[in-house]
Amino acid sequence: MRGQMHHLDLTVSDFARSKPFYDLVLGFLGYRCVKSTDEVIVWDLALPDGVCGIALRAAQRPREHDRYTAGLHHFAWNADSRQDVDRLHERLRAAGVTILDAPAEYPQYGTGYYAVFFADPDGLKLELCHYLGK
Repeated sequence: MRGQMHHLDLTVSDFARSKPFYDLVLGFLGYRCVKSTDEVIVWDLALPDGVCGIALRAAQRPREHDRYTAGLHHFAWNADSRQDVDRLHERLRAAGVTILDAPAEYPQYGTGYYAVFFADPDGLKLELCHYLGK
């Protein structure tokens, strides 16, 4: 049994606001949009042994995201290099995305841990990190 993620569904308050954001981030990471309806938007990333999908679904009730209540605190992707972290940061800044913590080393997470932290339009904390785990 492998623990690799197969898919992640996120609930968003506004498709029109969230889709361009996720197109930017997920497109940078190699995902492609494979479905877009009034009910769901899906991006897939082709992997050697399958796919990894991320979908957006419309919220049915209004509620601000709070990562310190029950639910998702944040989500992080692996980067191939520090340069990838820096390149995504530049694209996010150019698009006016909220940067929570600029690219830097975060030794509290491990020696050589390098990441950028940013927020989606609903305030969900996201991260791109480069970490060799040594």
